[in-house]
Amino acid sequence: MIVRLGYVAMSKELVGASPSQTMTYKQYQQIADEEAARRKLERIAKKNIQNCIRLLRHNVANGIQFFRLSSRLIPLANHPGLPDWNYLRPIKDDLKELGNLSREHNMRIDFHPDHFIVFTTSDKDIFKSSAESLTMHKKLLEAMEIPLDHRCVLHVGGSYADKEKTLERYIHNFGLLPRDLQRMIMLENDDTTYNVEDALYLCEKLGLPLVFDLHHHMVYHENEDWFQHWDRMVDTWKFSELPLKIHMSSPRSEKDPRAHADLVDAEVFWAFIQKIKGSVKQVDCMIEAKDKDLALFALCDELKKKEGIEWVTPAVFQVK
Repeated sequence: MIVRLGYVAMSKELVGASPSQTMTYKQYQQIADEEAARRKLERIAKKNIQNCIRLLRHNVANGIQFFRLSSRLIPLANHPGLPDWNYLRPIKDDLKELGNLSREHNMRIDFHPDHFIVFTTSDKDIFKSSAESLTMHKKLLEAMEIPLDHRCVLHVGGSYADKEKTLERYIHNFGLLPRDLQRMIMLENDDTTYNVEDALYLCEKLGLPLVFDLHHHMVYHENEDWFQHWDRMVDTWKFSELPLKIHMSSPRSEKDPRAHADLVDAEVFWAFIQKIKGSVKQVDCMIEAKDKDLALFALCDELKKKEGIEWVTPAVFQVK
């Protein structure tokens, strides 16, 4: 079984490479010359994409083949105060370079949009803004010439005091989305409302892959055995061209178990890998730790002490 390790959005090792520099609409309005304000906004977006290119080159140098892009690459991309702004125009060449770099080095890249994308809602305006945000991610992927399929991890959303009814509303709302937006979605179990069984219900109904988050499961269920659902989780990926994906993180503390720690507990991770060994050919593991790439490097250092691992790159290994 091949395991590829990835990290989230930004590097703790690289200096000055944030892909999430921003500008608020209030700051935008404070610039008297609207053309100058627009140019500044475009410079920020361009700098964010160029920093993503730096991050991918950093990944290549360290053998990392899995990376989550920030969803905050383009500030004010869907703001109603800028309805005529063609935000892709000034960054099109940079996005193409980003896509070319990922393909050249066999690097899987995707998004995990913020929680404001909600398809459990009965509010038409919230549904519309959620679809618009997902459309922005679609445009970025298309500009990078990356296939849309299964590139955005979403949480199910709120329960609105009636989880069963809300699950059915999700199915209804999903049907209202254009097919190209449906193609992009993967669902993740969360730590407060929609557990693995809930997410599996939707994934099996809608033909979506499930991204299993072990940390969320353990917080939600404490010691309930997640492995009883593993075959069903694997089965949700049968129609995807991408390898099965999981999220891995550790609780910050007993008092704050839902928050992510700086690093990942290597023993918990290794026990998980041993449990699923042989069930799939490959798994891509996104490290959701506060120390980003440094947490990935620290995990690799711990795994090098284990037997039964053959390293393919410094961040990709095969379990014997």
